[in-house]
This record gives sequence, structure tokens and C-alpha cells, in this order.
Amino acid sequence: MGNKVSMQQIADMVGLSKYAVSKALAGKGGVSAKTRERIIETATQLGYFKQQKALKNTGESPNQKAGGTGAQPSEAGARSVVAVLMPNVRLQNMESGFWGVIVNGIGFALSRLNLGMLILTEQTAEQLETLLKPERLIGVIGVGEISTSMLLEVQRLGLPFVLTDHEDSLVPSDTVFASNMDSMAALTGHLLALGHSSFWFLGDTGFSRSFADRWMGYRKALEEQDIQVDPRTGRLPLSGTDREGNIRFLQELLDGPAGGEQPMPTAWVCANDEIALAALTVLEKKGLKVPEEVSVTGFDDIGESRLAKVPLTTVHVKKVQLGERAVAALLDRAREPDKPFEKISLACELVIRSSAAGQK
Repeated sequence: MGNKVSMQQIADMVGLSKYAVSKALAGKGGVSAKTRERIIETATQLGYFKQQKALKNTGESPNQKAGGTGAQPSEAGARSVVAVLMPNVRLQNMESGFWGVIVNGIGFALSRLNLGMLILTEQTAEQLETLLKPERLIGVIGVGEISTSMLLEVQRLGLPFVLTDHEDSLVPSDTVFASNMDSMAALTGHLLALGHSSFWFLGDTGFSRSFADRWMGYRKALEEQDIQVDPRTGRLPLSGTDREGNIRFLQELLDGPAGGEQPMPTAWVCANDEIALAALTVLEKKGLKVPEEVSVTGFDDIGESRLAKVPLTTVHVKKVQLGERAVAALLDRAREPDKPFEKISLACELVIRSSAAGQK
């Protein structure tokens, strides 16, 4: 399994004591929510939780796995459980520094309540009923984009469910999002205050509801300063998960006619950190200096954004709290099934690092 990840390693990375790390990972009090989130994000990044699950896997019963990953016996034994639906797609999985941290936040909230968690990556609606055991199931939390057919099947089974970072117009539900629009407007406002006046938005607004909201926040900030926003030329439709594909797209763009027809925008506003990290790679290959020639910003504040060659200015999404809040919303829905649906928005924080600077 490789080198074992220790609590001391996690403590060294976050600059805290091993005792604080132990308390946070055990779900005990005495550690602030912000500190606990830093610890969980770092532990996820280092592979601590994957290691813990591997240590528990001495055998596999039918309930241990469903569509790829699942709850361990100690998690889903005789206790009531919550099912977590997670797309089995590239990077939108437990290895992700974004989605994986949200799921770990869900797990910690459930652990504090002595509830189990069953992770389902199976995306076939026809098989869902056989995977879920309603007699012990409290409800379902969707993490990321879940297909409409899957959500309709959950609804047909009469299960309470909450969606995290996703919503579906055909299947109304409680949703938990980061404050994408306002936070992107604040980030774009920061770049405006630094003196930037030419921008690209890097991100496909059809990729997710979050990307669409971030695009709207970006436009709002620019249009309030009478800066024209043209979706045809000022928005690059990059994927939120395919870094290699994004690198190829940007390289071809900069090597082609568009790369020399007009001055390069001085600010590249990326819809998430994955896209921003691809942008940093391409700019370095082209010999363009960040932030001296081009400022680059991200969104989400995944662990890699802090460790990049040029650390990313970004927006810190409270991923652990997104997971914890989804648990609270699901339990509220289970207690009051007929109350109006809620769209819950958690505030984010602007993180200023080295990748954005003022224009001379």
C-alpha cells in the first residue's frame, strides 16, 4: 500500500499538534470548524482515509461495496445509514481534492451521530432499488451531478434526499451549494481593484450549476464597471475535471490564429482550480510569466492550489461544511417531509496568493 500516512505527517503539514489532528479526525470537540476542515482536507490529500478503509477491508460482504465503493462493516452494521450517491466519473470521485473532502465531511457528521454511510458510485437507476435497503436507510445525499433517472428512482422509492453542488429542475429537492455567484463577483472585483481591464473566463457553463453561477458572478462584477462581456470571445468552454484536455485546448488556442490576433487578456478567471492549474502549466510552457504578464485565479481551494509552483489566488469553498450541512438538511427533511424545499448557500472566503498581481 506504500508508505503509511501518520497523524504526525498530517500535523506537520497543517502546522498543528498531533493531539489536535487526532481530535479532529475522531470527530471530537475542542477544534474549530475551520481547523477541522484544514485537517480533513490535508488528510484527504495525503490519502489517509483511503488507507484507513484499506486497513478495514479484511474481507468483503455484499453490503461493503455497491458500484465501486461502499461502507465498511463498522459503518453500516446494525446502525441506520445514509446512502451517498457519487458519480463514477473522471476526477468526480473519492480521489478528488474537492468531492472527496465533501464526502469525508458527510462521514464525520454521520459518525458524530453514530450513523453509518454507504457510498454508491453505481449510476444505473434499474439497480438502485437492489442496492438500497429502505428498512435501515434514513435517506440519500447526492454529491456532484447525479443523473435525472437516478434521482427519479430515489424519488419513486420515497426516500428523503439532498443534493450537494447540484440541482435538477425535474426532481425538486433540498440543495446545498457554496455561494458561487457572490464569491466569484468578489474575486473578479479583486482583479479589477488590481487594475485589470481585459479578461478571459475559463470554464464551460454547461458543465455544472456551480460553473454557471460563477460565470454570472463574473459578468455581474465586470458589467457593473461597464466592461463588455462577450460570451463568444471572452469565455473558453473548458471542462472542470479534464486537466489534460484543458491543457491541449489552451495550447492549441495560443498556438493558433487566436493567440496572435489580439493582445492576451491580463486576467484569466478560471471556474475552478483544476482549470487554473492547467492554465498555469500552459503559460509556463509558453514562457509567459505569472503574475507579471498574466494573472490567474481559481475557485474551490483544493490542496494542490496551495502547492502549485505559483500558488493560486482562489476562493476557499468550505467543503467539509458542505458535507456536514447536507447531513443536517437530510435529517431535517426526514423529520419534516412536507416542509418547503430549501436552497442552502454557504459563504466562501477569498484567498490571496501569488498568482494574481496588479498591472503596472
